[in-house]
Amino acid sequence: MEFLGTILPFVLMLAIFYFLLIRPQQKQQKQIRDMQASLQKGDKIVTIGGLHGIVDSLDEDKIVIKAGDGSRLTFDRRAVREVVDKA
Repeated sequence: MEFLGTILPFVLMLAIFYFLLIRPQQKQQKQIRDMQASLQKGDKIVTIGGLHGIVDSLDEDKIVIKAGDGSRLTFDRRAVREVVDKA
């Protein structure tokens, strides 16, 4: 019985740690992966570096972004932070 009283606080701390820290981070990472996988031509996006542009073309790993001055830049899909406006 003493063993249960000794180990129970540790089990509760691990459970709290999981539900407050690990699980929310996993959900956020899944949302980001889903957003990056659903990119389409014409989406207005922002990269991790803060570049605003429009998706000009894309393949499995890379996207080409048309910037405000008409230049086209190639980025990894993972560099997209958010979609501002869907096409």
